[in-house]
Amino acid sequence: MLLWEGVMEFVAVAERESFTSAAKQLGISTAQVSRQISALETRLSTKLFYRTTRKVSLTEEGQIYYRHCRQVIDGLEEAERAITSLRDKPQGLVKLTAPVTYGEQFIMPLLNDFQLQYPEVAISVDLTNQQVDLVEAGYDLAIRLGHLSSSSMMAKKLTSRTQYVCASPQYLATYGTPHSLSELSQHNCLLGNHDHWRFQESDKAKSVKVGGSLRCNSGYGLLDAALKGLGLVQLPDYYVSEALASGRLVAVLTQYQEPEEGIWALYPHNRHLSPKVRMLVDYLAQGLDNSL
Repeated sequence: MLLWEGVMEFVAVAERESFTSAAKQLGISTAQVSRQISALETRLSTKLFYRTTRKVSLTEEGQIYYRHCRQVIDGLEEAERAITSLRDKPQGLVKLTAPVTYGEQFIMPLLNDFQLQYPEVAISVDLTNQQVDLVEAGYDLAIRLGHLSSSSMMAKKLTSRTQYVCASPQYLATYGTPHSLSELSQHNCLLGNHDHWRFQESDKAKSVKVGGSLRCNSGYGLLDAALKGLGLVQLPDYYVSEALASGRLVAVLTQYQEPEEGIWALYPHNRHLSPKVRMLVDYLAQGLDNSL
């Protein structure tokens, strides 16, 4: 029992960043929480929190200890749910990360709907285009787009996307329509974060270096530029599908289009999915499949 003393209090303080809030969550006094944390730090011979009058935050050692304790508690919560048949009522915190624009447009609306259906689930979302370390940062889940680099993460495909090269009818009328990849060098190509566009030629992946008068890390910024006739753009379907359907953009070089690429849910290889995370992943897969 000594190993468990102070663990629940420690996790509550780590997640609430407050001794007072942790005490309210656990239904005990703030003084009792403080005593348990102090005893735990003494037993571990390690300082777990930085404490100021305004903020409580984890030390580096505290972050490591929290990740392990959180996994153990998640395991216990799952065991209780299995015994009490609560798999259809997910509970607890899910921490996830997703790309900014895709997260705003597709992931957040589904997460909000999920919480309306399962109000006992708390969700913490970090929208970032940085490839964060899930284990190091303590995430349960990450949404990733396109080709996955090899890693120790497990992946579940949620849906897929297709990349289009397109331009406005006005641009094509003025500068002509490219019919081969070599002709891209003669066109103003609107760039995102990369100087190369991906294609498939003779069943083999091909990367073509392009250049132009605009570089922008916003898909919507590039879309607007293409709609205004500034050049060719390569963007995923969820940016350009409406403009293609209405004729405001025209797809070109479709014979060199890459096959569909996946949109994925990633989670740590050594972490068994809890019911709340598994149900959320399934919910996202169904919702994304219906939205495209």
